[in-house]
Amino acid sequence: MDAGLDFSLIASNILNPPILFFFLGMLAVLLKSDLEIPQPLPKLFSLYLLFAIGFKGGVELVKSGISQEVSLTLVAAIIMACVVPIYTFFILKLRLDIYNAAAIAATYGSISAVTFITAGAFLDKLGIEFDGYMVAALALMESPAIIVGLILVKLATSDQDDREFSWPEVLQEAFLNGSVFLLVGSLVIGMLTGENGWRTISPFSQEMFYGVLTFFLLDMGLVAAKRIKDLQKTGPFLIAFALLIPIVNAGIGLGIAKLINMPPGDALLFAVLCASASYIAVPAAMRMTVPEANPSLYVSTALAVTFPFNIIIGIPLYLYGINMFWR
Repeated sequence: MDAGLDFSLIASNILNPPILFFFLGMLAVLLKSDLEIPQPLPKLFSLYLLFAIGFKGGVELVKSGISQEVSLTLVAAIIMACVVPIYTFFILKLRLDIYNAAAIAATYGSISAVTFITAGAFLDKLGIEFDGYMVAALALMESPAIIVGLILVKLATSDQDDREFSWPEVLQEAFLNGSVFLLVGSLVIGMLTGENGWRTISPFSQEMFYGVLTFFLLDMGLVAAKRIKDLQKTGPFLIAFALLIPIVNAGIGLGIAKLINMPPGDALLFAVLCASASYIAVPAAMRMTVPEANPSLYVSTALAVTFPFNIIIGIPLYLYGINMFWR
């Protein structure tokens, strides 16, 4: 590991094909090109990426076994997924109403699988090893923030709103939505089939991976650029929040990673999970359960600010922190 804090690391990250295609997508919107990805395809790309990382994670989890290190990492992942929405809720409530504060807090308590995958590609490029069981941490951090966000709404509005959530629907959306279900299912199948299963499907799950990721990020660039105009509605407070809270969350994540002796590659992925924000699973759940919250706030901040910040600057920045404190 020879990467330090220098702008060449950030430049190197930006000059990755997937990142450059993300910019190409943004440029297409800004220049009013008619470039677009037919809508069923981004969904297919998303499902493919979840399947591939879940399956590989299951295989790696079997290889590593459930050691003390693995157990501590998974417990830390659950704790961060539950705690981040709580303190971000109180920060957001300084300027926002309860519903929007809770929806955004839940968004930032959950994770972005694509940011995680991009960080994995970044580590691969630098030759820094990481453990496949980090995918299990990814799966465990997807849903708790939804539950915590809804509990916050219920507690904060108990004196002014006698609403009753349909908890079975909430739990179904949190744990059985398509993304979570496929990710966890692929993880389990990877654990059941192990190396033999991996060899059987690796031409599909491994050789095509970065090509699909590149095309997916092209679409993400298109979507993010279209969301930029929504930032005019959020104001400087939310833009500052969307830029600063990932750094705060990553810092806390790195502190935990150091405390439980995660190796550098795993520590970076854990920091990225803590720093990222959901723009698929949580918004879907919030639309159903907290209709008072404005989707243009929690989707645009996560997708148009935090996501590009993390994949361009955040990932090299978090690695710099690791290089400083893991020596």
